[in-house]
Amino acid sequence: MRVLIFGNSGSGKSWRARELAVRHQLAHLDLDTIFFVPGLIAVARPVDAVLADLRAFINANPAWVIEGCYGNLVEAALPCCSELLFMNPGRDVCLANNGRRPWEAHKYASQAQQDSMLPLLLEWVATYYERSDICSYAYHRALFDAFGGPKREIASG
Repeated sequence: MRVLIFGNSGSGKSWRARELAVRHQLAHLDLDTIFFVPGLIAVARPVDAVLADLRAFINANPAWVIEGCYGNLVEAALPCCSELLFMNPGRDVCLANNGRRPWEAHKYASQAQQDSMLPLLLEWVATYYERSDICSYAYHRALFDAFGGPKREIASG
């Protein structure tokens, strides 16, 4: 089983990935952990380094769940997945989930630091359906629609 989960921030990707990882004893990769420079907030690593880490994870683990919002990384992992899940519960659900997100120690040094970034995150999440970047609905929709293997779109977080 090699499950690839993607969608907007707050769509339920991490929750579903953790649940699948435990239930099926899968290795779990949160793409945020390889996308950003450790210890820095919202500073992306070079794409080549991120892709190398993604390939290393896939090659090292015969069964896995990978989750994130980075369409280019989802696209890179697509040929290796056995199932694709598009988390698309809608803007209001994603905003609400982000508003009550517990402290993510793998991303922020403190709860206060995470809280200070919340207004920017909520603004970014709110524009998911209008943006055209690699983390946008348009990019995600195109990936989902083009994928020919087993796939599901999940409209509830």
